[in-house]
Amino acid sequence: MSRQRIAIIGAGPSGIAALRAFESAQRAGAKIPEIVTYEKQDDWGGQWNYDWRSGTDRYGEPVHSSMYRNLWSNGPKEALEFAEYTFDQHFGRPISSYPPREVLWDYIDGRVRRSKVKNKVQFSTAVRWVDYDRDQDTFTVTVENLRSGKTTSSEFDRVIVASGHFSFPNVPDFEGIETFPGSVRHAHDFRGAEALDGKRVLLIGASYSAEDIGVQAHKMGAASVTMSYRTSPMGYDWPDGIEELPLLDRFEGQTVHFSNGETREFDAVILCTGYLHKYPFLPAELALQSPNNIYPAGLYRGVVWQKNPRLYYLGAQDQWFTFNMFDAQAWYVRDLILGRAALPAAEQRAAHMRTWRNRFQELDGDADDVRFQGDYIRDLIEATDYPMFDIDEVVQIFLDWKEDKVKNILTYRDKNHRSVMTGTMATTHHTPWLEELDDSLERYLSTPAAAAAPTDSDQATETVVISEEISVNGVDGHARVNVR
Repeated sequence: MSRQRIAIIGAGPSGIAALRAFESAQRAGAKIPEIVTYEKQDDWGGQWNYDWRSGTDRYGEPVHSSMYRNLWSNGPKEALEFAEYTFDQHFGRPISSYPPREVLWDYIDGRVRRSKVKNKVQFSTAVRWVDYDRDQDTFTVTVENLRSGKTTSSEFDRVIVASGHFSFPNVPDFEGIETFPGSVRHAHDFRGAEALDGKRVLLIGASYSAEDIGVQAHKMGAASVTMSYRTSPMGYDWPDGIEELPLLDRFEGQTVHFSNGETREFDAVILCTGYLHKYPFLPAELALQSPNNIYPAGLYRGVVWQKNPRLYYLGAQDQWFTFNMFDAQAWYVRDLILGRAALPAAEQRAAHMRTWRNRFQELDGDADDVRFQGDYIRDLIEATDYPMFDIDEVVQIFLDWKEDKVKNILTYRDKNHRSVMTGTMATTHHTPWLEELDDSLERYLSTPAAAAAPTDSDQATETVVISEEISVNGVDGHARVNVR
């Protein structure tokens, strides 16, 4: 029997999880398929691979990442930690619970930095189309090398879609918005809050993107921040200068009319209106079409495309858990492909999906949502050899995080949590988040107090402490623990 060929589309955290899953099996002595991963960016990391560009990239392709320069994790790192590669293992010391983007990218990259899985990735390569041949039971994947412009096609036995679903912005229309003289952009194109200094800012939306960009704008000196909600306000104890108003009714130049009759004038508008499940490289019979939710219809155990169980999706859910959920999904998909796990018949898969979808339909609020996703991850891990971790404790970390935000939306990032993987308590970052304007890896891992009072020439420069095991480098809605 010939060796299977597997295509992975995307080398963000989900695609890397798939590569790592197969690598783990291979290290244990298993024979794995031939794997080819296509990544349209020049490096891996997906959303966490920051690009200053917006709109189109250097090749004229739509920019994938929604990451902005001064983003810090807006959920505890202890909730996303890999079970088989901890923050302690990577950094060699405790770090704070809410690191900035570059630190998280270094962690993602570090897990696979010294492996050979990067050899399985074709970078700067965009997938143009995927065809499925029913007679041959194979996929033909057509790609373009963006550097050379060359287009090629290859056959694969199975396809893993790991391209994420937070890259195609949902851009609604508003009456009169064409008359607004200031800047208008979607959160996908937002690259930093420094330019909002002194500006009156309107954020349309009431979820994690609006929340985080709003407090970033406040931190960077915006004159005022107004968030317009459609259904209900976030309801935090906002500081002076931040407010929530109901959905806007119309624009008249700089003046915005809201549905409660109030008006405000603005200099900048940011649409925090979510993202579309969009897979332009897939025909309709293979493409997931779903609102952003934690249990999309059509995916058995959240990963297997019911209409064609040789096609898989990773990270297609709305996300509370992130990196460790992608791992749980990747390990399960790997075991299906390797024949370690049996795939039930279509009728049994449908019944399983109905059971989970019925439970999903009954969820009422964030606490229910996070517990549901925790149970979903537990169900996947129990079917594989991925290390089980205390999922209930991670759920509690999420609930504590929510409470911390209610207490103070500007200081919750200064709180510490304990790792469920190692028991290590996070340290307090040397500078409160509201005062920290440098989000670089070097600054984050430094000890600036030592530089402030040098005792000899050796202490005259800021010290950077990094584990000897790592090197310093230079990520599927909105943002929770990752950018969304």
